[in-house]
Amino acid sequence: MIRVAVVDDEALVRRGLAVLLGSEAGVDVVGEAGDGVQAVALAQRERPDVVLMDVRMPGIDGIEATRRITADPALVDTHVLVL
Repeated sequence: MIRVAVVDDEALVRRGLAVLLGSEAGVDVVGEAGDGVQAVALAQRERPDVVLMDVRMPGIDGIEATRRITADPALVDTHVLVL
């Protein structure tokens, strides 16, 4: 089972991706986040295998959130795929 977190500031896009991925065998959507701060907290809490990350978001963008996630030693097994 691949654990996935979906991050996008557009709720419709985020939810659509989560539903699409969640319908696939072997994929477990462990959470959604609407900004970079939420994304980092979600990754730290759920420790997904993959984070689908939007780049442009208000506040902390996807680039900075990716830096924070990949810099966290506890998240060494989490991969970020930038949308």
